[in-house]
Amino acid sequence: MSHRNPDDEQMRALLQRVKRIAVVGLSPKPYRDSNGIARFLIDEGYDVVPVYPREEQILGQKVYRRVQDIPGGVDLVDVFRRSEDLPQVTAEAVAAGAPALWFQLGCVNEDAAATAAAAGIQVVMNRCIRVDYARLIAR
Repeated sequence: MSHRNPDDEQMRALLQRVKRIAVVGLSPKPYRDSNGIARFLIDEGYDVVPVYPREEQILGQKVYRRVQDIPGGVDLVDVFRRSEDLPQVTAEAVAAGAPALWFQLGCVNEDAAATAAAAGIQVVMNRCIRVDYARLIAR
């Protein structure tokens, strides 16, 4: 069975509800999509927490190695990783007690989505958070 994303109303409610977003795979390189989208989220008032294997700071924020290392938890885990890495990121989100996962455009892993959903995590897969924010919120 394939994952079915939340409908527009559910995605709008999610984007309005979350305040603190872990961005997994947030590159320090300004030309990378993850960096541009994180800057956009910051500009829109979200508290962005970078998760990256290297660097100490990105976009002026302390970097964490894993989602569960972030003190105080997060409302959403936004993921910029290869599809084969999504099960590991999902396990981290489950361990951290994150209520929602957003797999960016091109990030698709049905098993990871099923694991997250089974843990009670709301999952959006293969969607760009910036595009959906612009479509659903910034009207």
